Amino acid sequence: MIRVDPNSSIPPFEQVRTGYAVQINDGTLPVGAKLPTVRKLAEDLGIAPNTVAKAYRELEEAGLIETRGRAGTFVSAVGDESRERARQAAADYAALTRKLGLDRDEAKAIVDAALG
Repeated sequence: MIRVDPNSSIPPFEQVRTGYAVQINDGTLPVGAKLPTVRKLAEDLGIAPNTVAKAYRELEEAGLIETRGRAGTFVSAVGDESRERARQAAADYAALTRKLGLDRDEAKAIVDAALG
């Protein structure tokens, strides 16, 4: 179940997006699992439907979920590839930092700053 902390400095759409992304990537939500409708989730969380819709759009853009028209929104098989995509991006980043002459500590500091 996704939760939204109204007192958090993290915007509600990001809390929803991150919550689902984590559950998809750790297998809690398996490929093919159906997500609640935008309206239902918004009602359950006490947030605006547009907030949920924005989170769903970003998850869909990332390939983690797919909308099948009236059938609903489901965890995508492409989501299984997200860890591999992240590993490849990390390998590319490591190669770039070596090419630029950055040392390991500086490269890690840049990643830490980007992750916030």
